[in-house]
Amino acid sequence: MNKYSKRREALLYHAKPTPGKIQVVPTKKYATQRDLSLAYSPGVAEPCLEIAKDVNNVYKYTAKGNLVAVISNGTAVLGLGDIGPEASKPVMEGKALLFKIFAGIDVFDIEVGTKDIDAFIETVKNIAPTFGGINLEDIKAPESFEIERRLVEELNIPVMHDDQHGTAIISSAALLNALELAKKKTTEVKIVVSGAGSAALACANLYILLGVKPENIIMFDKDGVLSPQRTDLSDLQKRYTHGKTGTTLAQALVGADVFLGLSAGNIMSPEMLLGMAKNPIVFAMANPIPEIDYDLAVKTRKDIIMATGRSDHPNQVNNVLGFPYIFRGALDVRATKINEEMKMAAVHALAELAKEPVPEQVNIAYGETRLNFGKEYIIPKPFDPRLITQVAPAVARAAMNSGVALNPITDWDKYEEELLERLGSDNKMVRLLTNRAKTDPKRVVFAEADHLDVLKAAQIAYEEGIAHPILLGNKELILELKEELGFDADVPIFDPKTKEEDQRRMKYADIYWKSRQRRGISLLDAQKWMRERNYFAAMMVNEGDADAMVSGYSRSYPSTVKPLMQLIGKAPGITLIATTNMMMTNRGPMFLSDTAINPNPTADELAKIALMTAKTVRMFGMEPVMAMVSFSNFGSSSHESATKVREAVAYLHKYYPDLIVDGEIQTDFALNPEMLKNKFPFSKLAGKKVNTLIFPNLEAANINYKLLKELYKVDSVGPIMLGMEKAVHIFQLGASVEEMVNMVAVAVVDAQEKEKRKKVATK
Repeated sequence: MNKYSKRREALLYHAKPTPGKIQVVPTKKYATQRDLSLAYSPGVAEPCLEIAKDVNNVYKYTAKGNLVAVISNGTAVLGLGDIGPEASKPVMEGKALLFKIFAGIDVFDIEVGTKDIDAFIETVKNIAPTFGGINLEDIKAPESFEIERRLVEELNIPVMHDDQHGTAIISSAALLNALELAKKKTTEVKIVVSGAGSAALACANLYILLGVKPENIIMFDKDGVLSPQRTDLSDLQKRYTHGKTGTTLAQALVGADVFLGLSAGNIMSPEMLLGMAKNPIVFAMANPIPEIDYDLAVKTRKDIIMATGRSDHPNQVNNVLGFPYIFRGALDVRATKINEEMKMAAVHALAELAKEPVPEQVNIAYGETRLNFGKEYIIPKPFDPRLITQVAPAVARAAMNSGVALNPITDWDKYEEELLERLGSDNKMVRLLTNRAKTDPKRVVFAEADHLDVLKAAQIAYEEGIAHPILLGNKELILELKEELGFDADVPIFDPKTKEEDQRRMKYADIYWKSRQRRGISLLDAQKWMRERNYFAAMMVNEGDADAMVSGYSRSYPSTVKPLMQLIGKAPGITLIATTNMMMTNRGPMFLSDTAINPNPTADELAKIALMTAKTVRMFGMEPVMAMVSFSNFGSSSHESATKVREAVAYLHKYYPDLIVDGEIQTDFALNPEMLKNKFPFSKLAGKKVNTLIFPNLEAANINYKLLKELYKVDSVGPIMLGMEKAVHIFQLGASVEEMVNMVAVAVVDAQEKEKRKKVATK
C-alpha cells in the first residue's frame, strides 16, 4: 500500500462509521417509564442521598470504581511531539480502547488545553471526584515528573504516568529474567542508557530499586553523556551524572553488561555491541527502528539477550503488559495511589509468569511448538490470558500490604473468577488467530477478486502478512480496482476464461475428468467447468498451486460448496462435511455447529459433527466444553428430535469419555452455570463454562447464529468448513471486509494444521 492509501485508510478507520473509537453505553435497563424513573428523577435521589451521607458510597452506586481518566495536554504525543490537546485525542481514545479490551476498565479521555503545570494540576484535581484512577499520558518531561508527583501527593486515587512507569515496569521484569539467564547480579552490572527522557529516567529509577547501583548507570541524551559538568540538566537527570565529560557511547559500552535504548534508531553499531561484556543484554526500544537491528545484533553476538519495542521480534517490551492490569488491581482494592511496592509487585509478577509453562492457546497464537523461558522468551506475550489473573492480584496484594487499599480483597478465588469474566467481552481470539496465521502465511486463492470488497480483504491479508493472495477474475478489472485501492503489490492474477490460461485450464480439466469420468462427467463437461472460478480455484489447491481457497461473497452457499465437494472431498477417515461458526460473544468465543451443511443430521451424524467441532475448537487453543442442545432436558421429551440428541450424547460418553460434552439440554441451562448446577448437578457440564453448542438441525443452528450476529452485533467467524481434505472456506453471502479477512486467517491456520498432519503421517 502506498503512503497515500495508508493515510486514507487510517483516516477512514477513525471517521467511519462513527467518528472516534469509544462510546458510552447504558449498563441498566431503560425500556420502561419505571426504568427511567429509577435511572433519573425521582429514583436517582436515593443513591445521591446515600453518597451525601458517606462519600464512599459513590463506589457502590456509580461507575467511579471502574472508571479511569486518560489525561494529556498533547505535549509529547507518540513520536509526533507537541501537537496540542485536540490532535492528541485519537491517541487517548486508543489508550482507552486498550484499557477496555485488556482489563475491562471504562475510560473517559480528557485533553487539557494548557502547558502550565499549576493549571494542569488544578484541572485534574477538580475533575478527580468523577474517577477511580488517573492515567497521565504523553506529557513532556520534565513537566510530567512534577505533575505526577504532585497529583500522587494531593489526590486519594491511583495516579500514574504510563509513558514513564509502564516502560520501566515491563523492562524491569525483562531485566530480572535476562540477568538470571546471563548469570549476573543486579548489584554488579554496568548499564549504559541512551536517552534521558521520562521513560529512561523511570527505568533507571526502578532498576535501582531492583538493586542496581546508581554509579553503575551511565546515561546519554542527544547532547552527550550526563556528567557533573553539565549545566543544562534537570534535577532528576542530575542523579545520573556518573559519566566522564567527553565519553562517547562507544566508549561507555566497552565492558558494559546492559544497554538500554530509549532514543533513536541505528545508533548502536556491531562494533559497539562486540565491545560489551559476555552475555550482553540489549534492550533496543526505539520505535519503529531500534537502536540496533535485531537480526544484525543476534548475528553479531550469539550470546546476546535482546528485547525491542517491536512485535515482530522476540521479547517485545510492550506497555500493554502492565498498565491495564496495574490499574485493574489498584481499582479493585480502591487503592489511594500506585506506589513503588505496587509497581515492584507488577515487575515480579511479570518476571515469574515468563517462567511458568505457557498455555497452548499462546503457543498456537505465536506459531510456537513450545514457548519456554530462555533468551527469546524473557517476558510474557501480550496475548497471554494469564496476565490479568497474575499481575492484577499481585498489584492488589501489594496495595493491601503497603496500607493504601481501602477495600481489601478477602476471597482471592472469587476475585480470579471475576477477572476471567472480564476477558469475555474481548475479541482476543481474532487477534490470536491473525497472529498465528502471520507466523507461516500461505498461498490463498481469492476466487472473486474482481469484487472491490474481496480485493480489499486480499489487500489487508497481504499487507498484514496473513496470506500470499492469488487473485482470480477479470484481470483488467482487478488491475483497475487495485489502482483505486492503492494495492500496488505484485501478486498473481489469473482469469480462467482467457486464452492465457488455456494450458493450465486444460490440465486441470483432464485431471478432473479422470477423477469423475465414471460419475457422469465428460471431458467436454470438465473443460467447461474449469472456466468457472470456483472449480479452477479448487483445482489450484488440489494440485498444490495454492494452499487454500476462499469464495462465496457473491454467490449462494450451495452453489459455492458444490464444486468443493466434487473436487476436494473429505479428509481421510471423514464421512461427513459440516460447518461451525465462531461467535465473539460477551462471555467469550462460542462455537455453533452445524450452521450451513446438514439439514437434519442423524444421531450418528450429530456425534460426528461434535467430534469435528471439538477438533476445531482445540485448533484455536481452547478446550471444548460442549452442550448438545435441544428443546428437551435430559429425557424430558421422547420426541425424535430430542431422542437423536440423547443418542448422540450416549455414543460420545461411551466412546469418548474424556470429551466434556452433555445433553440433550436446553440452551438457557447450558449457558447458565448456576441453573445447570442446581437443577442437573449430575451433568458433565455442571460447574463448567460451555463454549460450544451443537444444534439438532441446520435450521436451529443457522437461525441462532444469524440472530446473534444481527441483533447483538456479535462478530462471527465462519462458517468454518469441517472435514475437508484441503483448506477451502466459504464467505457468507455479502460478507464484510473484516469478516473476509478473518476467514482468510482461518483458511491459513487450517492449511498450517493440514500441513503439520501430513508431515506427521508421512514420517
